Parts: sequence; structure tokens; C-alpha cells
Amino acid sequence: MIETMNLTKSFDDCMAVNHVSITMNDKEVFGLLGTNGAGKSTLLRMLAGVMQQDEGTICIDRKPVYDNAEIKRNIFFIPNDFYFFPNATGREMSKYFAEMYPDYSEYRFGKMMKDFGLDPERRISAFSKGMKKQLSLILGLCSGTKYMLCDETFDGLDPVMRQAVKSLIAKDMEDRGLTPVISSHNLREIEDICDHIGCFLSKVCIINAISYKCTVQRERISSCVVWDTCFDKFFIDRKFCCHDGIVRWCKYCFYAIRNQRLSCQNYI
Repeated sequence: MIETMNLTKSFDDCMAVNHVSITMNDKEVFGLLGTNGAGKSTLLRMLAGVMQQDEGTICIDRKPVYDNAEIKRNIFFIPNDFYFFPNATGREMSKYFAEMYPDYSEYRFGKMMKDFGLDPERRISAFSKGMKKQLSLILGLCSGTKYMLCDETFDGLDPVMRQAVKSLIAKDMEDRGLTPVISSHNLREIEDICDHIGCFLSKVCIINAISYKCTVQRERISSCVVWDTCFDKFFIDRKFCCHDGIVRWCKYCFYAIRNQRLSCQNYI
């Protein structure tokens, strides 16, 4: 469980986070929603222990996170501008994180890189923005941590890849109890996977934990993609299979839905 109490952070005369109190339960997806500059990234950096708060407390599993190596082994932070070593390859970054996280799976890394069509021996500097986003998410999922903090995770991903990533996150939640925290300025990007959403306005969390309760939706997302068929076919044909055996499509994002109540109204 992640708990913050009266969390405050300022930079000189600029208040970035103003007395924010939030509780994020285990095995649930918590979304941070707000405009650019609302303080979402600053909050995530404090939750990851990268930055120390000015006031208030942050506890993860009832322990302070800042300067606590034991707790940080259970946290993988994916910032919007994920840092890769100069001239490094995906394989080299994987080996680095394997040394940092005891439950890191290099086998899964190789499999996911192949599934996503990324070359692990290629220099990351030659990757596109979307490919770098995919790599950072792969590294995060392979880390095996209990918590994954994602800053603007879906920015730069195409609609089909966005749904594939959501499927992987939902599957890790089911298989090993992953607890993701995802920030975004776009509600439509996260509303179908989050259990709760904290809305930020002017550095303050004005609404804490709107209860979306998307458990049914997340189960649908994790199982609607036909994973036991060729992964390439999934991306080329955008094939989906719903629980009731009926395939429905969103004409804008190719999002498979079971009924109009659970997703957008643009289905065909």
C-alpha cells in the first residue's frame, strides 16, 4: 500500500505539490489525472524516492521510501523522459537492471523484445520515441517489482500498442499482484484500466480516488487479445476476441469491446 499525508513540494517560489493525501491500495491501478504542470510528475518522483518532500510523509508498505534501498527494490519508476545510457543497446540496459532488481527476468525481456519486434542488440539512440516507450515498459514489466510508477506511459504509443501494453499490465496484476500508478492528462487513456483516479488541479488533489471499479473491464482487457496466436498477426490484423465470442471494433482505435456500456460509443 502507498500512503501520502499532507505531501508538499516546492521549487523556490513555485509550489509543485500542495498538501496531497492519497491512499493507493495493493493490486489496484491508481491513475493520476491533471493538466500539464499540475504536479503529477513531481508526485511520482517523490513516491519513487528520487526526490525528497518538503513536508508530509510517504509510506510504502508502512515504511518511508526516501533513502530506503529495501523499499526501492520493489519500485520501478518509468519517467516520461526515461534515461538510457549513451550508445547502450536494449540488451545492455536489461543486464544493468538485472543487477538492480533481484526478481528481474532476462528470459522474459528477450521474449517481449521479440514479441514487440524490437532488436535488443540495436543502439537505443536509433529507436523512435514510441520504440523507446515500449522498451522502458518492457524493462519495467521484466523487473518483477511490486509497484510500477508510470509517468505519461501511453504518450507516444499508437492505439493498438496502447491496448497491448494495458493487456500486459493487467496480466501482471493477475499473475503476480503488480500495483501500477499511472499518470496522464488524458482521461480516455486511463479510464478503462484504473480502479481509482486522483484528479489534480493547481497542485492540489481536488478529488481523491474516484471509484471507477473497472475490475470487469481489466479482466476483459487482459484476456481479449488472442495471445496464443502469432503476435505479428495481432498487430497486422488487429484481431481481438471477446468473452462472448463476438468481435466488436472501435472505428477510431480498433478497441475491442463487449458492449457499449463498457467502452466508447464508436463501436461498429
